[in-house]
Amino acid sequence: MNEPAGRRERKKAATRQKIADAALRLFLERGYDAVGIREVAAEADVAVTTLFAHFPAKEALVFEQDADFERRLTEAVTGRAPGEPLVPALRREVLVMVRHCTGEGAGPVWEMVLATADLREYEESMRLRHTEALAAAVAAELGAAPGDTACRALARFVIDAYALAREADEPEAAVDEVFRMIEAAWEAGRPR
Repeated sequence: MNEPAGRRERKKAATRQKIADAALRLFLERGYDAVGIREVAAEADVAVTTLFAHFPAKEALVFEQDADFERRLTEAVTGRAPGEPLVPALRREVLVMVRHCTGEGAGPVWEMVLATADLREYEESMRLRHTEALAAAVAAELGAAPGDTACRALARFVIDAYALAREADEPEAAVDEVFRMIEAAWEAGRPR
């Protein structure tokens, strides 16, 4: 008997979340470098192959919402209401991301990331991927050439705004401050 696609997707998402939760718990208890993939799989009660079906690398276990963040950023561009300006839509999404990453319980995770070279490197590569995906979405939405410099610059500044705000003493105020500059620069130099 075939399962309905909705149920199958919910089960996959639940398994993915169970693995990510087990990994984060172990990493925070014992340290990222002290925990192996087999231990994470055992803690989550899944096979190692199941773990790798959901997470391509150990580092991805820490950044389990990577794909969701990228999707949400591009949808902030492609899914905005007709006539809605681009930069405010991106600001709104970055603010959601910053609230998530600075919320209760996020401090120890970011301390672990900052203390672990592999995680810092993975986060940087993740930010570069987000930048490229966002730049492509902006260029496509505006009918600009792929690789358009203004679209790439906007994407880079938006992703950097997230990183800067996440590290600020007052993250939401930092989002506002940085996006005022982004909006002014975008209006002055955007593709027409």
